Amino acid sequence: LSDASAERSAGGCTIRLNKEPIVEYFKSNITLLRWMIDNGYQDSRTLERRAQAMEAWLANPQLMEPDPDAEYHKIIEIDLNQIKEPLLACPNDPDDVKPLSEVEGTRIDEVFIGSCMLNIGNFRAAAEVLKQVDGNLPTRLWVAPPTKMDEHQLTEEGIYNIFGTSGARTEMPGCSLCMGNQARVAPNSSVVSTSTRNFPNRLGQGANVYLASAELAAVSSALGKIPTMDEYMEYMSSIDTMKAEIYRYLSFDEIDSFQQAAERAKLIPATNIEESAQT
Repeated sequence: LSDASAERSAGGCTIRLNKEPIVEYFKSNITLLRWMIDNGYQDSRTLERRAQAMEAWLANPQLMEPDPDAEYHKIIEIDLNQIKEPLLACPNDPDDVKPLSEVEGTRIDEVFIGSCMLNIGNFRAAAEVLKQVDGNLPTRLWVAPPTKMDEHQLTEEGIYNIFGTSGARTEMPGCSLCMGNQARVAPNSSVVSTSTRNFPNRLGQGANVYLASAELAAVSSALGKIPTMDEYMEYMSSIDTMKAEIYRYLSFDEIDSFQQAAERAKLIPATNIEESAQT
């Protein structure tokens, strides 16, 4: 939603959430900030100030609410129950969205699973798809998690072994193909990508790029084509039964090494934090 508003030159975008996901995010982020202090990141004073501000909010969590009598220029209601199949943005326009059934069977040469559009659970799901493949992939598969922390956790869980066994090319965490200036697909290739945009020539010269979920991208990589709905569901059936485990977020407050580092950081006196920030 925020991407769509930015594409249309909106001055800003606000997403209304309930407290639970914000509490979960803040608890994780507080641990991450103090892990950074323990590992010498600067400015430690600023990092600690942010951690303490989040702790203060958690002690009295209040959210901004719209006025009961607020008026809106337009209200658009989307009934997710009416979406019966995966959606793809077709070449080469992120607004040209079609259901899977309208593009099924399209030959695919390369697949990119990465960018900031994904969270760690998407990579676990993609790995579960690849585990079902016998032999070599018929496509060139690129994998690039958004952060080094994702990469580390996926390595710890053995997910990178699955990518390696499948023949996927694992890139340095970050933008990779999404920006089109770190790596490029072959000219004039057909691609399924999880990146944010599919503008002409962005991922590769003359490439036709479909934007899709990590799960659909992985199935397309396994088949060498955009699947039918039945083919997609066949690969996804095992994932659905494991979704609670697969789609866990990377919560730093639940990782022992991050917890221990955060506890050490809390033992640093505030004056020491200020002094290290000044040096």
